[in-house]
Amino acid sequence: MTTIKGKIGVLIEEHFDGTEYRWFNEYFPAHGYEVEYISHLWGQPELKFGSNPENDQVEYHVTVTTEVNDIDPKGYKGIIAIGAYAMDRLRYQATVKKGQKNQAPGVVFLRKAVATKGLKLGTICHSLWLFCADPDLLKGKKVTCAHNIICDVENAGADVVYEGDQTAELVIDGDLITGKHPGMIEQFVKVFVEQIEA
Repeated sequence: MTTIKGKIGVLIEEHFDGTEYRWFNEYFPAHGYEVEYISHLWGQPELKFGSNPENDQVEYHVTVTTEVNDIDPKGYKGIIAIGAYAMDRLRYQATVKKGQKNQAPGVVFLRKAVATKGLKLGTICHSLWLFCADPDLLKGKKVTCAHNIICDVENAGADVVYEGDQTAELVIDGDLITGKHPGMIEQFVKVFVEQIEA
C-alpha cells in the first residue's frame, strides 16, 4: 500500500481534457498523492462535469464535491488547472464592475494559491486562461502554452518560451510548471511530482 504524502488539487469544470484527467488519476495516486477535484459549485452540494467530446462521445465524467470558496491552498502539495476549455468557464463572473479585478471564485482562489510560498502550481495547454483573468498572476513569468492562446498569455504579461517555431514543451519558473499540450502529459506529471518532492 502506498503512503499518502499529501493532496494535489485539480481545478476543473465542464469540457476538461480527458487525457490529463486519466493521467492525474493514475499517476499521482501511484506516487502517493491523493487527487481532489475542485470547482465552484454554485450553491449545490455537488456538480458533475464531462470531458471534451472525442468522436461525439464524452468519455469521462467527474462528480465534484469540493467548493473552491471553502478551501485553503495550504492544505495541498500542488494545485493544477486542468486543460481544454474548463478554465475559461471557471473564470466566469456572474456580475462585473468596470475597473474591478476578476472576482470569479476560481480566480480569487488562484490569487491565494500563487501567494502561498512553496505551493507548486501546474497548467497544461489552455489552462493558463485562468491566470490570464488577472495579469498580476502572470506578469514576467516564463511559461509555455497551446499555440491558440499565446496572444492571451503574452497580453497578460507572461514571457512565452519558444523552441524554434513551436512553444516549449515544458517550462518551470519558480513554483509554476507549465506544459504545452496533453501530448507531453507523461513528462508533466513526472516533473510535477519531482518539483513537489525537491
